[in-house]
Amino acid sequence: MNDVVEFVVIFLLAVGCFFTLLGGVAMVKLSDFFRRVHGPAKASTLGVGCILFASIIYHWVNGSGVHPREILIIVFLFLTAPISAHLMSRAALSLMDDRPPHPDRTPDPDGSTVDHDDPAPPER
Repeated sequence: MNDVVEFVVIFLLAVGCFFTLLGGVAMVKLSDFFRRVHGPAKASTLGVGCILFASIIYHWVNGSGVHPREILIIVFLFLTAPISAHLMSRAALSLMDDRPPHPDRTPDPDGSTVDHDDPAPPER
């Protein structure tokens, strides 16, 4: 295999692994549901796309040809991941509309929120 192609495949695999790991860390570390949905949907989609693209290049250069399965996986992944994240966010938002406001947070007249668990009030 050509050194340039080998470097491109290794680079795409490294980028794909990085973004997939970033999506997993975002799922664990982010606090809000909407952030938890956004991080993995974007980062993991890009990560798996890079890994599959590296696989397509590797198999194409080695003579086994481009497999239609890999192309279909990329197409369906890029179609379904953003749509499913959007639908989950909309469902969570519609469920939040039915709930009463959070009891520990009340809006100030100036539009900011005050946390009643905070011992020190904000200075103005």
